[in-house]
Amino acid sequence: MSNKTVIHTDAAPRAIGTYSQAIKIGDLLFLSGQIPLEPINQTLVSTEIDAQIHQVFKNLHAVLQAANADFQHLVKLTIYLTDLTHFARVNDIMSEYCQKPYPARAAVGVAALPRGSLIEIEGIAAFNEMG
Repeated sequence: MSNKTVIHTDAAPRAIGTYSQAIKIGDLLFLSGQIPLEPINQTLVSTEIDAQIHQVFKNLHAVLQAANADFQHLVKLTIYLTDLTHFARVNDIMSEYCQKPYPARAAVGVAALPRGSLIEIEGIAAFNEMG
């Protein structure tokens, strides 16, 4: 896999395990799950869901930018929530970051997430149609 490129930026939280922030291979970018950590001090931004959702999108944006991409390049998101009653807030806040056509998406309820986070989002971006 000679065309596999690791994407890293200090503008997003460091990986807290054995993974990369993102991997680009060919025209696809695979973004690892982002939780609402502040990039500098690696601490949870807040215990409040709205602040956590915004921070996750900011972190995703930083990784996308490091790959010379933006939210319009996203084709698929997977959202993990410890409480699915937050689904409507995710929709509201996501619309501040992503415009139509929205990426394909799944939302999954989970028992727990790293660092006590309420949300985690991972994604796939494509470059072949966006340049």
